[in-house]
Amino acid sequence: MPYSPDNIVDPNIPEDHSGIGQAPDTELSSVGILEKINVTALAQLLVLSGVAIFLPFFIHLPFLTGPIVNAVLILILFLTGRRNAILVSCLPSLMALTGGLLPLALAPAVPFIILSNIILVVIIDEFYKSWRDDFQGYWLGVLAGAVLKFVFLFFSVNILAAFFLKEPALKAVSQLFGWSQLVTALLGGLIAWGVLKFLKFFK
Repeated sequence: MPYSPDNIVDPNIPEDHSGIGQAPDTELSSVGILEKINVTALAQLLVLSGVAIFLPFFIHLPFLTGPIVNAVLILILFLTGRRNAILVSCLPSLMALTGGLLPLALAPAVPFIILSNIILVVIIDEFYKSWRDDFQGYWLGVLAGAVLKFVFLFFSVNILAAFFLKEPALKAVSQLFGWSQLVTALLGGLIAWGVLKFLKFFK
């Protein structure tokens, strides 16, 4: 007999009040729902990770790719969880370095770029979870995360560059990891907010 939520018990089978045989149906239903959620989250993770990793290879405009990559990291955080967001935070700069988009001279800065991305998503996550209001929690997290990301990246990379680079490369690094990092992080938060609102993630 076909499964129906309104007709689970076969009328030809004697009714059993012992509770035996009910658990498997419940377990199977739970497994089915869990698998559906996992498949959806996995699909979202793969698509968003692909955007973060490969978009800079097709669009060589930092003021455009920067906000999008930051938005993708925030979307991964909210849609698939902190662990996945931290994992994907490591990939864009590593791929940019191996793909030649990031100069080899900046290879020592890659760990700091990765840490700055992790700072962004962790701070946003902590603020959002600790605030009852979605709007306030989200935007306070984005603001604090963007500022801390910028401060950490600016000082760490510039101090590191001072030991390895000379003018005019040092000036170029200061511009690359300067105020633009703060702006792109904030714009990324704005893009992610729009997408999450469209998906009706927030109440």
